[in-house]
Amino acid sequence: MNEYENNEYNSQQGQDPIPPTSHDDPAQQPGSAPYSGAGTGRRESPYAGSPYEMNHHQVPPQYNYRPQPDPSYQPPKDPAPKPGHHSGKRILAALLAVVLVAGSCGATAMLVNRRWNDRTQQMQTEFNQKLTDMQKQIDSAKKSTIISGNPVNSGDSLSPSQVYANNVDSVVAISSTIQTTSFYGTSQGTATGSGFILTQDGYIITNCHVVEGASEVSVITHDGTEYPATIVGTYATNDIAVLKVDATDLPAATIGSSDSLNIGDMVVAIGNPLGTLTATQTVGYVSGKDRDISTDGSVISMIQTDAAINSGNSGGPLFNMYGEVVGVTSAKYSGNTGSGAAIEGIGFAIPIDDVTSIISDLIDYGYVTGAYLGVRVSDTDAESAAKFGLPVGAYVHSVDKGGCAEKAGVQAKDIIVDLGGYEVKGYTTLARALRNFKAGDTTTITVIRSGNRMTLDITLDEKPQAQQATAPTEDTENMPNEGDPNEWFEYYRRYFGK
Repeated sequence: MNEYENNEYNSQQGQDPIPPTSHDDPAQQPGSAPYSGAGTGRRESPYAGSPYEMNHHQVPPQYNYRPQPDPSYQPPKDPAPKPGHHSGKRILAALLAVVLVAGSCGATAMLVNRRWNDRTQQMQTEFNQKLTDMQKQIDSAKKSTIISGNPVNSGDSLSPSQVYANNVDSVVAISSTIQTTSFYGTSQGTATGSGFILTQDGYIITNCHVVEGASEVSVITHDGTEYPATIVGTYATNDIAVLKVDATDLPAATIGSSDSLNIGDMVVAIGNPLGTLTATQTVGYVSGKDRDISTDGSVISMIQTDAAINSGNSGGPLFNMYGEVVGVTSAKYSGNTGSGAAIEGIGFAIPIDDVTSIISDLIDYGYVTGAYLGVRVSDTDAESAAKFGLPVGAYVHSVDKGGCAEKAGVQAKDIIVDLGGYEVKGYTTLARALRNFKAGDTTTITVIRSGNRMTLDITLDEKPQAQQATAPTEDTENMPNEGDPNEWFEYYRRYFGK
């Protein structure tokens, strides 16, 4: 094999061609003539002698050989897994995962269910407690709390609708048949009013003027039941009357305290306005306290309210926002003044604290057995008192002969300024001071006589049945008929309090 063939062979075998090993040939030396290669079977390069002819000493080109894959070669296969080896582990792992998920879901469900049951039980307990509290409140409203004069707060303040729902059954309508005699003969008429149930066994409270002179009296409850009523007793001085019906288990009202009221407190009146609008509720506020109102010759200290009070409301209850009776609605001012000014939103109620002892006496005795002074008094005129340096108190016009006041040394023209430690500023405060004592009690009375202050010992009498009133003797002044603001101010100051 010649050199060319050897190179070709080596090329075919993936080896680098072997360059000529002999360097003795002058043609291989630098600067010698090109090698012709004649007789070797190799063609002479067409670029022989040109500058592009490759030098035999240059590195021959490199050939990248990639062996061709044998088409008959097959890669060995992985041995098949033994049955039940890895597949069993996979199944076991899957089962464990399912069990864990199911157990977690079950535990979560049990926890949620337990919490839900606990919450449901708690809500049911709270609901039952609220129902129990409400029932207790309703039951307490039906109990008789006669003449305690103390507030019976049942909890939080109620809304007007709650006051109405809890107390409307204890409010009654009253119808009185009244016979009047005149020049033309005897006529018969009907007077209507309101009242409230004081006790479960049928004692009813109303105004004296609602049943005064009545030959027959009927009481109609909220459910429409009508009862004939008898008049147990009346007391015109405070415009209070007690009736009795033959019934049991009536829904009695709860008695509160009028002394606990403040100006601006909300109040509710329920009654029978116009004699036809039964169980009507009106809502307002306490506009004033200790308003000295003259009614039929008597001066009564009243609560002023802007809750609407109309004809037929007389004798009905005035409630505070705890559902307790704090007053007995009695009067209102309406219409126009002499100067044409309209009067609106001025109603009055008798404070319940002022009549609790009176009601007790009327129930027990049929008349008032309270302490009695035996004097006729009026309020001292503040303007005159300031002008002449006189004290403010109850001015004595006359003294009953043989009465306790005369025995104690009280004289006409004395000014009473204190009774048993209670300050007296006029007729109303004197009447209130007397309510703190019973007949037969011994106390002190302080008077101003000719500028001298005197304190006298006195043993109080019992009020005579035939003389249940000690009204002031001062004359009632007419309303101003002019629009002078000073006249109106003086009128309201004298007759409606400060």
